[in-house]
Amino acid sequence: MTYCVGLWLKDGIVLLADTRTSAGADNVSMFSKMHTYHMEDERFIALMTAGNLGVSQAVVNLLHEGIRTHERVETLYTVPTMFRAAQLVGEAVRIVFETDGKTLQAQNVPFDVSILVAGEIKGRSTRMFLVYSAGNFIEATPDTPYLQLGEHKYGKPILDRVLEYTTDLMDGVKLVLISMDSTLRSNLTVGMPVDLLVYRKGALAPAVKRRITEDDPYFRMIRDRWGEALRDAYRAIPVPPW
Repeated sequence: MTYCVGLWLKDGIVLLADTRTSAGADNVSMFSKMHTYHMEDERFIALMTAGNLGVSQAVVNLLHEGIRTHERVETLYTVPTMFRAAQLVGEAVRIVFETDGKTLQAQNVPFDVSILVAGEIKGRSTRMFLVYSAGNFIEATPDTPYLQLGEHKYGKPILDRVLEYTTDLMDGVKLVLISMDSTLRSNLTVGMPVDLLVYRKGALAPAVKRRITEDDPYFRMIRDRWGEALRDAYRAIPVPPW
């Protein structure tokens, strides 16, 4: 399984993805679920994927090779807007479904893929979209400034309680790490290491791109301090009066 989370904030974007994939209890592997497309001073686009690994890799490879539209081949390096980037990802999903969907269904394997698309193209706004397995998509807004893929339920409460569109980017990093730690503790199909990306609006390059392992001192501090804070808060609540 997977847990990926993206924050769309007034100052930029924070993305975090785990790396565990599983085809059974005794077949656990590690694959990066974050992919970036960078042209210096021109664009920076990132994808995070969840679902069937074969389907998601087919979609990503198709996006690398390009999709022929209107007598030309279009890639994430050529799209004029982030909206068009989300459309192109959706088109790639539908092409893979047309190619592999019936075969997967014949083997009782669901066509399961979802892709988070985020970034900025020079002269355009920073945007973030969630593309579903049908190829349609939704966009993050100031009212809903985060999107999740995969096992989202364990890491969602902290985001709902604390996150706002105006949250500082580095505070956003803390929140996604706490959200990931909550998921790691409650679901064995999500696993370390995790890939972190921080993008500051207008930079057209990542501010932070880091793989975080179990031994990372900051992540261990987050894990310990958050657990301690929860225990302290629990103890401080008065017992029921009945």
